Amino acid sequence: MTLAPARQAANYWPGLDVIPSGPRSAVSSRVARRLFHAAVNRLDVTVHVDGETIGRGGPEATIHRSEEFYARIGRHQLIGFGEAYLTGAWDAEDLGAFLTVLAAEVQDLVPQNLQKLRAMVVARPPRMHRNSTKNTRGNIAHHYDLSNDLFELFLDESLSYSAALFESDVTTAHDHVGDHLVAGAPYAATHELFAEAQGRKIERLLDEAGVREGSRVLEIGSGWGELAIRAARRGAHVHTITLSTEQKALADARIADAGFSDRVEVELCDYRDVTGSYDAVVSVEMIEAVGWQYWPTYFETIDRVLAPGGRVGIQAITMPHDRMRATKNTFTWINKYIFPGGFLPSVQVIDEITRERTGLRLTGRLSMGAHYAATLRLWDETFQAGHDRVLELGFDETFLRMWHFYLEYSRGGFASGYIDVNQLTFTRPTDPQETAR
Repeated sequence: MTLAPARQAANYWPGLDVIPSGPRSAVSSRVARRLFHAAVNRLDVTVHVDGETIGRGGPEATIHRSEEFYARIGRHQLIGFGEAYLTGAWDAEDLGAFLTVLAAEVQDLVPQNLQKLRAMVVARPPRMHRNSTKNTRGNIAHHYDLSNDLFELFLDESLSYSAALFESDVTTAHDHVGDHLVAGAPYAATHELFAEAQGRKIERLLDEAGVREGSRVLEIGSGWGELAIRAARRGAHVHTITLSTEQKALADARIADAGFSDRVEVELCDYRDVTGSYDAVVSVEMIEAVGWQYWPTYFETIDRVLAPGGRVGIQAITMPHDRMRATKNTFTWINKYIFPGGFLPSVQVIDEITRERTGLRLTGRLSMGAHYAATLRLWDETFQAGHDRVLELGFDETFLRMWHFYLEYSRGGFASGYIDVNQLTFTRPTDPQETAR
């Protein structure tokens, strides 16, 4: 079997077979062991290691090779924690539940006095991960060009690779950014309701962006074409851009099958190079791949191409502002294995950038993190059930463990509330006094 370059890279694990060793590793391993035991003994989990059980009781994990486990954490912190899972040094029967407990306490897993040394210990992102015009296509290809067959295996029939919106209660909340809506826990989140929930998410965002008959729509990040198809179904003319050749090929085919090739253009294009004027700009979970250095450019581009009276709808995965500031120069397991160059913004920084650098103003927000936790659970269940098919596609067992860890690691983040996902609506006020606020 001849594999695409991205898929070949997916089975390339440089350094993973090497367990850190030497005097420095011996010291850091002992420190990691003490810190890990101290942290776990404060948590509602159960960890079996070296013939003893630690933790206060809860989701279980078993450390099979403790020397390797502590050596990897000692030298590479959270990256090492994830890599120890990839090699099978530890396991958890319900990985998502175990990681949810850890995510809920992530700020306090390491004592505060030691967190001051963070900058001296954690790795910095490689220069090649910075999402410049030179690097961005390669960073995107690393993930999205793996294989359309792989994504079709675990996504719902709409091929939506973003949070679904199930039926739920919606309440009003207030924080330092302002009033916003919060979607509560889904009434039901099942595979039978999945495609419907994905459609609900897209239709709400199109409504927020004011997409209707005759609208000129720019979509930043095509996915596999579902949003563009739904916008075209409303009578809009859509220009959707992507940097993934695999996504473009399948999106073009799906758009043609739906009968909308005359209304939708899919272009391989960096968002910075977009020209034209659009009544609506929409983007679903693409800002996470922009990189914090380029957030101002991203929103300035949207502001530049948005026609007078236009509206913007963005679905964004977000994190708390203080954690964003503390981690923006950190190289993470997700960066190394899943999304090179990726980084999550906070709602606050989005609001600040748009106020300082554009005429756009945040006028609507729906927080729906509980729905992403449900989405990831459904994805992982389907992915796990397709184990043999993933191997047939040319991926190896380490990839299977990596992808499972990625999905459950992410689920833990949303389930714990450590990260969130928001649908954000922006308008450009016509009153200069409103713009100044």
